[in-house]
Amino acid sequence: MAQMNGSQIVIECLIEQGVKTIFGYPGGAILNIYDELYKNQDRIEHILTAHEQAAAHAADGYARSTGKVGVCMATSGPGATNLVTGIATAYMDSIPIVAITCNVPQNQLGKDSFQEIDICGVTMPITKHNFMVRDVTKLADTIREAFLIAKSGRPGPVLIDIPKDITAAVTEYTFVEGGKLDPSKMGTESQASKFLETSKPSDEEIAKLADMINASERPFIYAGGGVTIADACAELKELAEKARIPVSLSLMGKAAFPNSHELCTGMIGMHGTKASNVAADESDLLLCIGTRFSDRVIGDAKEFCKRSKIVQIDIDPCEVNKMVEVDSAMLGNVKEILSRVLPLVKAKQNGDWQAKVAQWKTEVPECYNKKEDLNPKRIYEIVREVAGEDTICTTEVGQHQMWTAQFYNFEKPRTFLSSGGLGTMGFGTGAAMGAQFGNPDKRVVAFAGDGSFRMNCNELATVGHYQLPIVFVVVNNGALGNVRMWQTLFYGKRYSNTTLDFGPDFVKLADAYGIAGYRATTEAEFQKVFEEAFKSGKPAVIDAQIYIDEMVFPMIPPGKPISNMMMSLGE
Repeated sequence: MAQMNGSQIVIECLIEQGVKTIFGYPGGAILNIYDELYKNQDRIEHILTAHEQAAAHAADGYARSTGKVGVCMATSGPGATNLVTGIATAYMDSIPIVAITCNVPQNQLGKDSFQEIDICGVTMPITKHNFMVRDVTKLADTIREAFLIAKSGRPGPVLIDIPKDITAAVTEYTFVEGGKLDPSKMGTESQASKFLETSKPSDEEIAKLADMINASERPFIYAGGGVTIADACAELKELAEKARIPVSLSLMGKAAFPNSHELCTGMIGMHGTKASNVAADESDLLLCIGTRFSDRVIGDAKEFCKRSKIVQIDIDPCEVNKMVEVDSAMLGNVKEILSRVLPLVKAKQNGDWQAKVAQWKTEVPECYNKKEDLNPKRIYEIVREVAGEDTICTTEVGQHQMWTAQFYNFEKPRTFLSSGGLGTMGFGTGAAMGAQFGNPDKRVVAFAGDGSFRMNCNELATVGHYQLPIVFVVVNNGALGNVRMWQTLFYGKRYSNTTLDFGPDFVKLADAYGIAGYRATTEAEFQKVFEEAFKSGKPAVIDAQIYIDEMVFPMIPPGKPISNMMMSLGE
């Protein structure tokens, strides 16, 4: 036991939790903590980003790629509010991060003080829980509780707001190995206790699920991000192979099942494959595993898989019957549920059903313009050929994101990082930084549209400073491509504010940050520059210029059933 001030306790508690890397940006209210970071730089690494939003995205990318809790911090007022988009992104995709902010001293709270904001009030709807620490004696347990909440059950972001006077106040501190919260302090007053209660299906429920699988003639799996979060990818693969069940993946579920596997039908939903969407619609048993039935997947909820018995396996009871009425719900940890049902599932072939699905898999639209020498499909195929299956890929949001999901074969979990629920333009660069720091022995490729890249290219300063060997592939069509595509299809080609026929020059911009810049307008040029950039082991930006009106097909028009797919522009 030792006497420490609040700032020292923050650092010690982070070390208790095994935190090695923090992403953040300093300011007045958080100066005491940054002073302690300086004193402890040999024990914990702080990464200075160019903007607080990137710090939140970096913590998110770190968490997605490692399975650990990501940590970011910012000062009061605008520093704290700049974290909000990153926190909301993590919340929508169930990513465990802890955001630490500092506020004005307690005697200045509520007085419109300089750089004061009620960040707990602001983030209440987008955090799993948040805290304001008003007593330094409770600071250590609050931090321990925050980490426990972030990673327990359905993971999510937790925010801790600490007034500046608390960071200077002194109290007794005792190091706790592993940062575990004392069970005696997890009673009715503890916020963490309510997050630790996880349902477990009975043996009878597990047996019933196995019976449904065994009796099914046309079973189909729709797997989501919860499979990866629960580290249940191996169990999913074993179930699919044992009962010969085709597997589709939500955007968040990409990389949860090997994309090259014969049973994989690819992405499901608005821009999913025909095999995934039609097979789901014609199945007699739809196993929805670790997924929340996003509106981008189900289309018209009333028409979603009406011929199927729908079983939802998920840890969060709030997701059951929220979007789609299910026939059966299995609440609990996905890995545990699959492990329990596997011994009861009978090995079988489902030959006729597999033949049908295999035929649908061959029906792939020609979804890129053949007139141009460089098309999206080849960009992703070339990157995959050169980078290999261990490379981690991040995306921004838009057409390039959908092309990544469609054309890039992901074989290993936690290699595809993308903002699914919130659809955050500006996510990918910060996430790439976090993934690279979290996985120093792996390579990271960040795919971006030219519109998205404008929103976060200031982080090239961070990438250049730390010499992160990230290759940025800017799929540049000179437009906000996804919005322009909708204007083409549904708004009579009225291109209101979606044409980006002005700077910056991304090659010159890269050079300004001391990063290698390349431009490619043909397939041969792209092959050459990507190989050079990737093999250099240094940061690089590639401006890959494509046709302005490239489209993303298949596409389900908004509000239509998932079987109602546009396969080309003429449909």
